[in-house]
Amino acid sequence: MSMGWRCFYMELHNEKAARATSVVQFVETCSSSASLEVGEYQKAMQDLHALQFGYQDVQMFLFKPELTVLVNLLGLHYCINWLGVPCGYGTVVKIQNWQANCVLKALESRKISERQVCVKWWKLGIWSHGFRMRDELLSRRFTLIDVGLAKQEEVLAVLYRGAIHEVLRVQICVADPSSPSWSCQSAHRRG
Repeated sequence: MSMGWRCFYMELHNEKAARATSVVQFVETCSSSASLEVGEYQKAMQDLHALQFGYQDVQMFLFKPELTVLVNLLGLHYCINWLGVPCGYGTVVKIQNWQANCVLKALESRKISERQVCVKWWKLGIWSHGFRMRDELLSRRFTLIDVGLAKQEEVLAVLYRGAIHEVLRVQICVADPSSPSWSCQSAHRRG
């Protein structure tokens, strides 16, 4: 009886691994120049949802240090926005925040908590006295632990909404650790 259960579990695990691989390959293909457009990011997020990934699946298949930080961010954002896993609040362990602490511990134990991401978005210039002001470039550089500690809610909102209304374009890129904090690796996409 236990052998049948083990076979079933292994088959289920292999199926989830294959599904995760398809999402990871999509992100890596789209981000060949170390950046990802928000539409591609949102498609990958929807694919995870369609595959019915749970928190354990994300932790097992997407929180890997050998994967790009863009995949790690995708998994973390999916946990927060689609699965409703709350963000952490420091090191204080509270009963209602056990999931948040699990996310923070997972980021740290997988050694991906300090990986850096840069999100840039261009906002349409506002109208003032009959003239349109210049478009504005906003850029945020942060670590995955910052997201897990709820320090980057504005960025997550931009990633969730995408390029709509006043936001013209959103780009997610791997932050260059040697560059100043206000910039990210120059990764221009042609298209």
